[in-house]
Amino acid sequence: MTTLTKLSKRSILGYGAGDAANNLAFTTTTMFLLVYYTDVAGISAAAAGTLFLIVRIFDAFADIFAGRMVDRTHTKRWGKFRPFILFGSLPLLVLSALNFHIPQLGESGTLLYAYVAYAALGLAYSLVNIPYGSMAASMAQDPKERAKLASARTVGALLVGSVLGIFVAPLLKAGTDLQPVFSTVTISFVAVGFVLYMFTFFTARERVRRDVPKVSFKQSVATLKGNKPLLMLCVSSFVFLSGSLALTTVQIYYFRDVLHHLELVPVLSIVQLLLTLGAAAVMPGLVARFGKRTIYLASGLMMAMGGAVVLFTPPAMLWLGFTGFVLALSGINGTNIVVWALEADTVEYGEWKTGVRSEGIIYSLFSFTRKTGQAVGGALAGYAIAAGGYNGKAAQQTAEAITGIQVAAGLIPAVLAVLAMAVMVRYSLTDKVHATMVEEIRARRTRIDKGRAFDAGSSDGGSPASGVADRGAVQPASNPPAATPTA
Repeated sequence: MTTLTKLSKRSILGYGAGDAANNLAFTTTTMFLLVYYTDVAGISAAAAGTLFLIVRIFDAFADIFAGRMVDRTHTKRWGKFRPFILFGSLPLLVLSALNFHIPQLGESGTLLYAYVAYAALGLAYSLVNIPYGSMAASMAQDPKERAKLASARTVGALLVGSVLGIFVAPLLKAGTDLQPVFSTVTISFVAVGFVLYMFTFFTARERVRRDVPKVSFKQSVATLKGNKPLLMLCVSSFVFLSGSLALTTVQIYYFRDVLHHLELVPVLSIVQLLLTLGAAAVMPGLVARFGKRTIYLASGLMMAMGGAVVLFTPPAMLWLGFTGFVLALSGINGTNIVVWALEADTVEYGEWKTGVRSEGIIYSLFSFTRKTGQAVGGALAGYAIAAGGYNGKAAQQTAEAITGIQVAAGLIPAVLAVLAMAVMVRYSLTDKVHATMVEEIRARRTRIDKGRAFDAGSSDGGSPASGVADRGAVQPASNPPAATPTA
């Protein structure tokens, strides 16, 4: 398998289609599942918050399981990642629809169904999303090309979010029967999502050489051990996702119950779509000029500022609250564009240290922390509106309930964005350092391919990584590159 420099437009578009399909399940649940629970299924906001916390933590462990499945898989016909998309996509989409069709089985029965359906959806999502996300590191190594893939998946996700905001959100009026709306939307998404997944399956291909097709558990652990850039990225993403999920979870509540203008949700979606399309177009150039870490920090600042505006804006100041929401969501989208490219860089860091590429376990650990962040963020949102006394059957909410919604949409995202930035300030796997490591990895491969003897560089005449080399892997250098990461 060779390492190519340029990705075709078709493969970039196909990769973006995969995240559009992912978000027919993911964004639909993050935007509307709490509304469905409280306004249709009759589940209390507090019980829903606890459900999100427990099931999403289960989902996080499902990601680790899926990562090991990916590292253990290698097919001659479809490679490591695409079989999961081929066989796992349809069950995922069907389970997504079932989460919005909860039968009335009494209070306990309804809640039990919700737990089981959401947990099953989480497991199915892990078995598709982990290989999908891991595949980016195997499609390109160049920072600009990875930025294109990251932009493509962000645009794909945003297009789905825009469709939901423009066409679905305005239908979710308080005090009305919402089940027909959710039934029509989720069932149609099964067909649309499957077409998108198949487009990804046939266009996105692995291009980066790997020396160990199937990675053992011991090798997977070795690639994680000492990968400080991955650890810092995981911590920052956990905190950031907790804040962003709190905001997006209560988006409908904020515009419907605080600003009393649900019709602004489509406007928000259109504005967000235009801004993100523009950002995606210029992001590869910005990454080349400023680096991914700088873009990440700037986007976090935007989210913090937007959250502060949402928190302190009185409901009567409609357009100021709207502007704050736009600013916060723009920061979230900016971060989401570069965070996937940052994660892919940590794959090379692990390979540089151990000689083994282990995309599956690295991506799954990263996704694990993001899932736990989503769990905390969704729970915080549910608890915040429950503390304010939100009533899902009321056409008008109390002042205390409105404050609870503003805390979930403003205070929580702002504080957590600042904390996420504080972690990333010390992140030192810069694009320059990454480029140095990639060149050294390529040089090692060249030496092995030519059959040259490798200098173990140890005093006892043996190499600490000789067991890896014996299996055909690329050994780590005896001397680190000049720009050794210290993160």
